[in-house]
Order: sequence, then C-alpha cells, then structure tokens
Amino acid sequence: MGTAGDRAVLHSIFHPQSPLREAIAEEQEQEQEQEDAGAFEPELLEQALALEIQGITAAESGDLDKALERFGQAVRLLPERASAYNNRAQALRLKGDVAGAMEDLAVALELSKGAGRVARQALVQRGLLQRLQGHDEAARKDFAEAARLGSAFARQQLVLMNPYAALCNQMLSEVMKKLQGPGAPSQEPSQEQLLPGSWTHPAGRQAP
Repeated sequence: MGTAGDRAVLHSIFHPQSPLREAIAEEQEQEQEQEDAGAFEPELLEQALALEIQGITAAESGDLDKALERFGQAVRLLPERASAYNNRAQALRLKGDVAGAMEDLAVALELSKGAGRVARQALVQRGLLQRLQGHDEAARKDFAEAARLGSAFARQQLVLMNPYAALCNQMLSEVMKKLQGPGAPSQEPSQEQLLPGSWTHPAGRQAP
C-alpha cells in the first residue's frame, strides 16, 4: 500500500497545486485518526471526543473554567490520548497559566510521538509561547518542526523571525507610525493576536 509519504508524492503529481508537505500532513492525520480508533476502547473514545467538543464549545463562548473541567475529564478518561492535553493547554494559556500550558504541550508531543495534527498544533502553540517569552531559538526549533509537519502558519513565523524580515517589518512599522501621526494605537501584537486558535477538533466533528 505504501507509506504516507509515498501516497503524498503521488498526490502531488496528480494535484500539482497542492503543497507536498500539506498532502503528507493530511495523510498522517488520517493515519493518526485510524490509530486512535484502534488504540482505544470505542465507548471510552466516544465519551472523550464528546467531552472535548463540549470543552471547545465552552472555551469559544468564554467559559474557560467549564472548558478546563471538560478537558480534564477527557484526560482522566483516556490519559494516553494526546488531543485533550493540547486542548487543555490552549485553555490554560487563555487563563494566563503559561507554565501549565507548557506542561500539557510537552505531554501532547510525547504521546503523539511528534507526528500528526496534534503534534503540529502543539508545536505551533509552544513555539508562540516560547517566542512571547523571548526564547527565540527554542521557538524557531518548534516552528521548524511544525513546518515540516505541514503548518503554513509555522512557515510564516519562520520567515518573520528571519533577521532581514524583522528589519523590514521594523522599517515598515516606523513608516506606518509616521503616516498615522501621534496618538495612533500601537501596532505591537498582543498575545491574543499572536496565538491562533489551536483547538484539536475531533475528526469529522469540526464546524466548517
């Protein structure tokens, strides 16, 4: 049948407009979902998925305490499943608990073995937290690995962290400030602006 990489190469031949590494990522995600289905007892997996959906819904409506409760229940139900740790890390980060978020992201990466959608999202989320803390080298490593797994956002961050790109951005920012005049709002991105939504939606259950 061939590996995910083999099938992705064929995909790129027949669909030349589709980026190769994104095709590989899609294949890996499908394989990860199949592994989840075979690795966990179906009834427990269904309950864990439902809890994660409830947690994501609660977090997106602003109820972070309820979200953390649901993600915690999902973790206790299937402690070897990576997805709930990534989602709980997102909620913890939104609550301002960066240390707790980093711990959960480390667990998510360990359980996912650094592959698939959960690992990609966890690496992006950790990379951004590292960058906000001033740990640029660690952030660059996480973004590079996330980019290898198919994250377009991580590739964008790597470009922005390039010193030449940073210089261009600084010059552009200074020009914009002069054009806007005194008293204009700051263009410096906040943590909320820098960090994209990193929820790991259960397969086939994510809103379009």
